[in-house]
Amino acid sequence: MTTSASAHAPHILVVEDEPSIRQGLLDVLVFRGYRTSAAVDGKQALRTATSARFDLVLLDVMLPEVDGFTVCEELRRTQQELPILLLTAKNSEEDVLRGFEAGADDYVTKPFSVRQLLARVQALLKRSRKPGAEGFRVGPFEVNPEHALLKGEASEVELSQKEVEILRLLAEEPGRIVSRRVLLREVWGMHNAELVETRTVDVHIGKLRKKLGSHGVELLETVRGQGYRLCNSTR
Repeated sequence: MTTSASAHAPHILVVEDEPSIRQGLLDVLVFRGYRTSAAVDGKQALRTATSARFDLVLLDVMLPEVDGFTVCEELRRTQQELPILLLTAKNSEEDVLRGFEAGADDYVTKPFSVRQLLARVQALLKRSRKPGAEGFRVGPFEVNPEHALLKGEASEVELSQKEVEILRLLAEEPGRIVSRRVLLREVWGMHNAELVETRTVDVHIGKLRKKLGSHGVELLETVRGQGYRLCNSTR
């Protein structure tokens, strides 16, 4: 099921098995001018997400056929830059952590207000727009944000949009310690980051170090108990 709106309006996929909640979400989003499509279970969500271009996915965690965490992992594997907002009745730290490690960008706990939901949707859509195309350096590497590439002397590596944003934030002032809380706020938009213990930053830093190869550890320094900093030089 797809609703029509302006062809230029963001296209949102709503994945929710409860009919009343699903229809309520669709009604609210259409009223706000978004284009929408819907899926009622995990299998249908994966089929639908590959059949059209979406700007954001609202994904319920408790789904029949395939659960929301699994759907999130698969979508993140195939569409790295697709914003994913989890809808969950589970708000324990373990569930929040599992959602972020599966690749979610943000979450809303049921029951939620329309105002809260729309604020999260708008924030994710805003952050998902490509940053400025101006490149910047990280040690011996050139980062091309427009094409999400890390270029070395002899090779280039693809980056996710989150990895580009992390490097950009650290590169703004090499040597400055950037806390996990700041990274979660600025890159993931988590303004309540202090309430959540999550390893998502550490996971992304680990992946970045691998992509930086032999320079990874010395370029991206962990400052125990404080955060990370970019040492924009290599020996």
